[in-house]
Amino acid sequence: MIISKFHDVKILAIAAAVSNNWTKLEEISDEDSSVLKKFTKKTGVEGRYNAGLRQTTSDFCYAAAREIIKEKQVNIDDIGILVFVTQSADYAIPATACLLQDRLGLRKDCIAFDVNLGCSGFSYGLNIVASLLKNTNCKKALLLCGDTSAKVKSPKNMNKTTHSASLLFGDSGTATLIGLDDTAQRINMISKTDGSGFKAIIKPYDGFRNPDDPSGKNASIMDDVAVFNFAISEVPSLLKDTMELASMKPEDYDCLVLHQANLFIMKQVAKRTGFSMDKTLVSIDKFGNTSSSSLPITLVNEYGNEKESKEIHALMCGFGVGLSWSTVDCYINTNDILPLVHTDEYFTDGYTPEE
Repeated sequence: MIISKFHDVKILAIAAAVSNNWTKLEEISDEDSSVLKKFTKKTGVEGRYNAGLRQTTSDFCYAAAREIIKEKQVNIDDIGILVFVTQSADYAIPATACLLQDRLGLRKDCIAFDVNLGCSGFSYGLNIVASLLKNTNCKKALLLCGDTSAKVKSPKNMNKTTHSASLLFGDSGTATLIGLDDTAQRINMISKTDGSGFKAIIKPYDGFRNPDDPSGKNASIMDDVAVFNFAISEVPSLLKDTMELASMKPEDYDCLVLHQANLFIMKQVAKRTGFSMDKTLVSIDKFGNTSSSSLPITLVNEYGNEKESKEIHALMCGFGVGLSWSTVDCYINTNDILPLVHTDEYFTDGYTPEE
C-alpha cells in the first residue's frame, strides 16, 4: 500500500458552496411517490442543490475559495499552489485551474493544474497538495474539489427524469486551504487504485476513444452491484489499515467521514469498521452524492455553524470511480470549517452569444 505521512502540514480552512436552488426529488422525477420513498430509504437522498444553467463547478469552487480568503484574511501572495479536482471541468482545454488562478487574483508564480478524479478526489488531492508544499517554497495551497454531476448542459435537456443515477447526484464545489505549520498534528494517508474495475462507473462515450454514442444519450453507466461489492470490501479494509497505521481505534476519532455514495453503503462500511452511525457523518440527504466534494461538504454540513472552537480527529475515506480509493487521518479545528456558501453567480467568458 502507498502510505503518506505529514507532520508539519495543516488544514487551515474548509469551505463549500452551492446554488440557492434546492429541489426535492418529487420536483425532478416523474416516478411514483412510493418509488421515490424507497429510493430515499436506500440512498438517503431527499433532494439536492442544482447548478444554474450557466454555473459550472469552478464557479462554486471560486465562491468557496473567496470565502476562505475573506474570512481568514489570507494574503493571496502566499498561495503558490492551486489544484482543481473535478470530472466536470469548464473546458476540454485549457485546464480550469489556470482560469481560477486568474479569477482569484493569485500571482503568476503559481503551480496550477487540474486532476481528473471523482469520488476519491479530495483525499487524493490533499495528498498531492501536501506533497507539493513539502517540496516547494510555497507557504499555502488551495485544493479545489467539486462536480456538477446533476447539471443540465442545455435547456433542451431540462426534463424530469426516472434514471436512478441522475436522482442520486448533486452540484457543489469546495475549497480547502492547506499550509505548512511546525505545530501541526500529523496527517496519515493511504491510497489505492484498481483500474480493472473501470467499467463499474463510466461514461464510455463523448470522449476521444468513443466520441459518438449510438443512442445519442452520452450518459454515464453505473454497475450498482460491482460498486456495492467494492465499497463494502475494499473500503473497510483500507480504513482498518489506516487505523492500525496510527495505532487508533474507532473510539479515538470524533467522526468518520465517508464519501456520500449512498446511505446503505455508508451504514455497511461503518458497521464493518466498528463505527456507530452517531459518529458517521451524513450529508447525502441534503446534497446528494457530490463526488469529489462529498468529504469537505460533509464536514461543512456538520461543523460549519459550530460556535465552539474545538479540534476534531477525523477519519475520512473517498472511494468510487476509477476504481480509486484513499483515506485521510487528520485533525481539524471547527473554527476553520466555514458555514455553507450560497451563490448564483457565474463566470462570463465571452463565448456565449447572449453575452
